[in-house]
Amino acid sequence: MVSHADKRNQLILNVILMLVSILTVAPLVILIMSSLSSEKALAQYGYTFFPKVFSLEAYKYIFTQGATIARAYLITVGVTLVGTCVSLLLTAMLAYPLSRKDFAKRQIVTFAIFFTMLFNGGMVPSYMMWTNIFHIKNTLLAYLLPSLLINAFNVILMKNFFSTNIPPAIIEAAQIDSAGEFKIFFSVVMPLSLPILATLGLLTAVAYWNDWINGLYYINNDMLDSIQVILNRMLQDAQFLFSGSNTATSVDLNNMPSISVRMAIAVLGMIPILVVYPFFQKYFVKGMTIGAVKG
Repeated sequence: MVSHADKRNQLILNVILMLVSILTVAPLVILIMSSLSSEKALAQYGYTFFPKVFSLEAYKYIFTQGATIARAYLITVGVTLVGTCVSLLLTAMLAYPLSRKDFAKRQIVTFAIFFTMLFNGGMVPSYMMWTNIFHIKNTLLAYLLPSLLINAFNVILMKNFFSTNIPPAIIEAAQIDSAGEFKIFFSVVMPLSLPILATLGLLTAVAYWNDWINGLYYINNDMLDSIQVILNRMLQDAQFLFSGSNTATSVDLNNMPSISVRMAIAVLGMIPILVVYPFFQKYFVKGMTIGAVKG
């Protein structure tokens, strides 16, 4: 029997969670509505939940280069998919032996990985290494390798997951059944690790999708620009046009969006993540260990 106090507490909790949800969703709604508002309405009325004057000028401005946008989206999607899959595989293959107590050098390797979280060579040495030794400049590898492929924090996080959520008895049972290390890793450990793989996979995918620094540093070929690089360049171009430093330009600034185009750029950048997120959400609340210990 549910008491009156429990019902009251549940009601208060529901109201609090509802308010938090509204505060979370409200900025997103304002962002989308602002991208669909006319420039004059935004200047006159500010940001509103419903556009005072509906306009698609911001999106028309962005899609004036339709073929370029399509190619950039294709490059970004490909880099995100490949980078996320390879990153998860390498992270798991590095973290798994570190979680095994029978790996003699695991403390030394763990310290070496943790050390990279505190210190790094810096931007200039990194640039020289990637361009002069690995020759990734103006290749798609420039989006995949620097800073994103292996993350020390993700390795340690996955190592801790393996240590606390993969029962040693399961591994021992697989070894008794004559399973090798690769068989144990891919057939036993990986299926039991879907929650952490989904979580780190989403974080890695977001990092790859939002990355524009690597494109800025290592890509000079317009044919290899990612969507974030192009959108960032459009944003800078719009800011330049409205800065007043190009008074001789022939562009009609009165009919060109400025604030709304920034909102539209943000919307285009986040739509794929919003579409993918619901498919990963169920793993965040799923049990951390799947299956049972073999008796």
